[in-house]
Parts: sequence; C-alpha cells; structure tokens
Amino acid sequence: MNDVPVLLDCDVLVGHDVTTGRWSRAESVRDVMKATGISGGVVSSLRATYFDVPSGNDEAAGVAEGNGWTVCPVLDLRDPLGAERELERLLGAAEPPRAFRLAPTSQGVEPTFAAFEHVVRLLVDAGVTIFTEGDVRKFGPALRGLGARVVFLDTHFYYLGDFVVLARGEEGFHTSTRMLTGPDSLEIVAAEVGAERLVLGCRTPFHETQAVVRRLLTSKLTSEEIAQTGSHNLTRLLEQA
Repeated sequence: MNDVPVLLDCDVLVGHDVTTGRWSRAESVRDVMKATGISGGVVSSLRATYFDVPSGNDEAAGVAEGNGWTVCPVLDLRDPLGAERELERLLGAAEPPRAFRLAPTSQGVEPTFAAFEHVVRLLVDAGVTIFTEGDVRKFGPALRGLGARVVFLDTHFYYLGDFVVLARGEEGFHTSTRMLTGPDSLEIVAAEVGAERLVLGCRTPFHETQAVVRRLLTSKLTSEEIAQTGSHNLTRLLEQA
C-alpha cells in the first residue's frame, strides 16, 4: 500500500436520508475523507433525491464549491416535466454540471417507465455522464444502444457477470467499486473489459468507505490500474462531458 494514488469518491451524498433518519453533513464527509485518504469526489443531495430537487441541487452545489468537490445534480424520475425544467435550468448556468445522478429505486421508478426513458435520452443528448443507482441487471439493459456514458453505482459482486456482459457491448458502461468486494471482483472487471471501466465509489459517509478503499489498494491490480480506478477514470468521465 505504498505510493498511495490520488483517490476520488464518485458517490458522495449530503443531506438527510429519510429512509434511515441519518444525516450527512459536509464536515462529516470531510472527516471520513481525511481518515481514508480521499481527496474529494462527486457530491449529490438527498434532498434532491427525495423531495425538493432545485433546492437540493443548489445545496449540493454550495457544498461542492465550498470544498473543492464536483457537484452531481439529481433529477426526479417521478416528474419528467420537472426534470426537463431542472435540466434546462442547470445546463443554462455559467458552469453547467458535467454529470447527473439518477435514483430510480429510491424514487420508485422502473426502467420500463416512459419517464425513465425520456430523462435518460435528455441526458444522453446533453452529452453528460450519468451516475445511476439501481440493480444493474434491470437498468443496464434499459441503457443499452443509446451511446450513454454511465457509472452504475450499485453493481453487486453477485451480479458482476451481468455487468461484464453488458459492458462488453457498451464502451460507455462503468461500475462503481463500492460493492465489488467478492474474491477477484475488481480483477475480473479489469481482465474482461479493462480497468478503465472501474470507478472508486464509496457512498461516503453512508457506506464502509475504509473497506472500499482498502479493497482497491490491496487488490491484484497493477499500480497503474489502481490509479486509474482511484481517480483517473472519474476525471476522464467528467472531462468528456
């Protein structure tokens, strides 16, 4: 674990998780990052996820600006017309976001819903990177054939084969490392579709950030692949937008 690379978390959340009652405040995120060697990352708002999209996204933007992180606004898949307005508002800003987050499971939206397809197409047409929660087996197929640039945030090692099969045919498909804790999970992705498809994701501060970071740093990946996964791939995805 010598020569630790720069680490960026693609899955940072701030605000109140209404499902658990837990809070994530900027200071708690900073504490976790400091303790685990993470330099920054991409931050989204739970307020935007659950009940107030514009104010939540503005909250996340303020937190990102104040800490040198990157904002990742959330769109409400339950309200495709509202999503249109919010996307127009944010893309019209002086410095438009380079990525957007979708939370279909939290919002009770299935990949077969017209709203999901509509919002995804808007994001693809806008040329931004999509970070999406949800089961890769359900939402991966719905994102095929669109030329989408996607990071699947909830890929579980039980479903690693599904991700690999999808990613073989979609060069824009990437996965967070958060739940790839099974034996050789990271190594399998690197061998099958390349380490450029791996993006460090910890869901700070709601997940075991230290365990996710340690899994990467002690993996059998090469030092170059670890650096790719730790930060380079995320930086590339944001720069492409």
